[in-house]
Amino acid sequence: MLSAIVTKQKTAPRLSGKKSNTKQKMTIYIALAGAYLLAVMLAGLFMSPELYGVNYADKFLPPSLSHLFGTDFMGRDMFWRSIKGLSNSILIGLAASAVSSVIALVFGISAALAGGKVDRVISWCVDCCMGMPHLVLLILISYMMGRGGFGVAVAVAVTHWPELTRVVRAEVLQVRDSQYVQAARRMGKSRWAIAKSHIVPHVLPVYLVGLVLLFPHAIMHEASLTFLGFGFSAGVPAIGGILSEAMRHIVTGKWWLCLFPGLMLLIAVMLFDGIGDKLKLLLNPGSGNE
Repeated sequence: MLSAIVTKQKTAPRLSGKKSNTKQKMTIYIALAGAYLLAVMLAGLFMSPELYGVNYADKFLPPSLSHLFGTDFMGRDMFWRSIKGLSNSILIGLAASAVSSVIALVFGISAALAGGKVDRVISWCVDCCMGMPHLVLLILISYMMGRGGFGVAVAVAVTHWPELTRVVRAEVLQVRDSQYVQAARRMGKSRWAIAKSHIVPHVLPVYLVGLVLLFPHAIMHEASLTFLGFGFSAGVPAIGGILSEAMRHIVTGKWWLCLFPGLMLLIAVMLFDGIGDKLKLLLNPGSGNE
């Protein structure tokens, strides 16, 4: 009995130290990934158009020290053009994900608290949106809104809320019948006062994780719409448009036109996804093996 107690006392600091190191690693990863994505976004915002301007004398140059990602059929520097395109994608993803997550938060809480007809109507809207092919719905909305950056942002914003709405609704339903919520209801507090004081703080960690995990989906769908011709115009640098133009020249051996922009898009999506996973473990350690 005594040996077991001593063993527990020895292993407890090791476990706490291991958890502390794991949290530190997660925090460092989130900080580094966030810094990289922020740097790309700011670099694209304040970049001079001359860096990726047309120069026919330098067209189809392979990667070199002067042009890290080579040049395209118009002599534009692919490195700076890719950064500008990825910056536009991140901006669209941030704006669309923020709007979509707010819609999900409002709908999820309203459905769970109001119940009845409100819950049935919101659940019906969720089923309708999730029942349609996602890319087809994105194309239809973007086309109706006139395409371009505004059309892509609206299309992504109004189609990415259903899954997060279901998650928020499920979380609210779990808290709604808890003892402290029942006590607040007996004390005469209104539904919205209870939601503000007790339910929203409980749902906030799930909401933040869902918000971050919406970013990679939004970026990929923006790139898909632009690649298919329903997003940004050809004059605006965008990863989807860059990859679409590169498809015409792959067979001629211009591999760098699609390799580097595609890798930048993949890295950004994986970083956003990694931030979401690490943030989920930090806010809710019981959700993973850690």
